[in-house]
Amino acid sequence: MGRANFSLVPKLRLISGGLSLISNGQGSAEPASPPERLPDADAFDAYSRTVSGVAERLGPSVAHLAVPHRTRRGRREGAGSGVAISPDGYMLTAAHVVQGADGALGASFSDGRELRAEVIGADPLSDMAVVRADATDLEPAGLGDADSLRVGQLVVAIGSPMGLAGSVTAGVVSALGRSLPTRSGSAGRLVENVIQTDAALNPGNSGGALADGLARVVGINTAVAGVGLGLAVPINAATHKIISSLMSEGRVRRAYIGIVGGSRPLPPRVSSQVGREAGIEVVEVVGGSPAARAGLRPEDLIVAVDGEPMADVGDLQRLMVAERIGQGVEVELVRDGGFLKIDLIPRELET
Repeated sequence: MGRANFSLVPKLRLISGGLSLISNGQGSAEPASPPERLPDADAFDAYSRTVSGVAERLGPSVAHLAVPHRTRRGRREGAGSGVAISPDGYMLTAAHVVQGADGALGASFSDGRELRAEVIGADPLSDMAVVRADATDLEPAGLGDADSLRVGQLVVAIGSPMGLAGSVTAGVVSALGRSLPTRSGSAGRLVENVIQTDAALNPGNSGGALADGLARVVGINTAVAGVGLGLAVPINAATHKIISSLMSEGRVRRAYIGIVGGSRPLPPRVSSQVGREAGIEVVEVVGGSPAARAGLRPEDLIVAVDGEPMADVGDLQRLMVAERIGQGVEVELVRDGGFLKIDLIPRELET
C-alpha cells in the first residue's frame, strides 16, 4: 500500500487569535484577520439583554406560593406562583392554585422574605384570584395590555416551576384568541383571548407572570396544554374589572340568561339585512332560566342583545356584567326565517 502524500496540502498555523495559511513552508506575510462576527450575533445579544432586563425588573415582584390543603391522609402542600400588584401586599395568581386552600398561604420572594398571605377572592370562571401578603413594601409589577400583543412577539415567563422560585423562560406569542373552558359548580364559561406561548411552563408556573419585553405583565400563566404549549389568561380591560371586583368584594358577579349556544353563519338574506355574517345559535335552553321564561327556543339565532351585535358566545358573555342583573334586555333573533324581539330579565349567575 502506498503512503499518502500530504506535501501539497496547505498547512494552518495559529497566529495571535487567527489562522494563517502556510504553503510550501512559508507563512503569509499578512496578519490573520480577526474572526468575523456572526450576522445574527447582535440580534442574539439584544434578545439576551431584553430577557435578562425583564427578569431583573420583574423578578422581585414574583413570589412562590405554598398552599396548604387538608386531605383524608392529612395535610399536604400545593404550590404555585403569584405576582405583586401593589406595595401593600395584593397579588394576582390563578384561581386553581388557591382552590381548596386550608389556612394561611406562604409567599416567598427573591429577596429571601417569607410572608404570610391570605386569599382575598377567587373567580374560577376566569381562573383569576387575588391574595394579600402581610407586607407594606412589595415591589409591584406593572400591568400591560394583552390586546396589543402580536403573534411572534417576545414574551417572558417568571414563576416557580417544580418549586424552583424565580425561574425564567422566554419564547414568543404562538397564537392569540384561544378559548379556555372553565367551570365552577354547575356554571361554565369560556375565558376568551387566552394567550398561547411556547415559553416553557411547568407545574408551579401557574399564577406566575407572562410579561412583554418591557417587563409589563400581559398574562397570568394558567395551564400547560402540551410540550411547548402554555396558556395564560390575558391582562386587559375585562380582567381589570375582574381584579377590581375580587379586591373589593372578594367575588365576581355575572348576569345569566340560561342558554347554551355557539356561533353560526347567518343565512344570506339575514346577513344582508343585519350587515353581519354570524350570530349565536341557541342549542339548549336551561329549564326555569330567564331565557326559558321569555320563550327562547333551540335553533333560535340571536343577532343582537340591547342593540349590541352578537356573533359568538363571547359577545354575550361580555355583556352579562353585574350591572345587567335584574335589568331588562331586548333580544333580537331570527326564528323560522323571520325576525323577532323578546324581552327578558337576566338573573345572577350562581356558582
